[in-house]
Amino acid sequence: MGERIIGIMGAMHEEINSILHLMTGIEEISFGRRTYYTGTINTIKTVVVFSRWGKVAAATTVTSLITRFNITSLIFIGVAGAINTELKIGDVVIADRLVQHDMDARPLMPQHEIPLLGITYFEGDPDYITIAKKTIDAIIGDHIYSFIEEHEIERFLLRNTRVFTGTIASGDKFFADQADKEQLHAALPDIRCVEMEGAAVAQVCYEYEIPFVVLRIISDESNEHSSIDFPDFIKNVSSKYAYEIIRNMFALL
Repeated sequence: MGERIIGIMGAMHEEINSILHLMTGIEEISFGRRTYYTGTINTIKTVVVFSRWGKVAAATTVTSLITRFNITSLIFIGVAGAINTELKIGDVVIADRLVQHDMDARPLMPQHEIPLLGITYFEGDPDYITIAKKTIDAIIGDHIYSFIEEHEIERFLLRNTRVFTGTIASGDKFFADQADKEQLHAALPDIRCVEMEGAAVAQVCYEYEIPFVVLRIISDESNEHSSIDFPDFIKNVSSKYAYEIIRNMFALL
């Protein structure tokens, strides 16, 4: 077996910057209009990069991680909008499978099925899912008071936060309308949240046989009723989640 190299992709610059504080021996490599940071976290060789937004950008980035930086597994972390009404801001969803909600090649094949692969859902790696679940269970809920300021917890109503495992949907659309959210939920009633990169990353990992896990922090309700200050949430909440989740996961890897 070759050398273990873990890739970490983040959906926001702030999340990536927080993770970089965990790294030692950092070197920057510019490639394809992206900056890849190589180094180690807890003695494990690691490559960290900002994915950019959307399926094409994220797929391009993970392909480079695999083919140029030779990663052997991948962790993707970022924010998402809730679709399932059980979720609230500050909860975390671990994807056990991912689907591209905007893939539609009907009548040639069923809606959401990936052409030529015959697959609709891409499954995350069970071992990484188990480690992520154990990690997030240990830092969520009342434990967030140890790394998030109390006034931010009150401001964003982060009390009693929970971790869920379930289906995440990805597509090149930002959901900010209740009607769109309801339409998506009707088409894919089992999904928990929606974002713009995860399922594309999952497809690339599937095709290259790279184990992966996608972790999403709920930042909004995917509709016009979300009153969250998004930049503030990224700076003061999700970036700190990312730091703690990665720090604790690497202690178990």
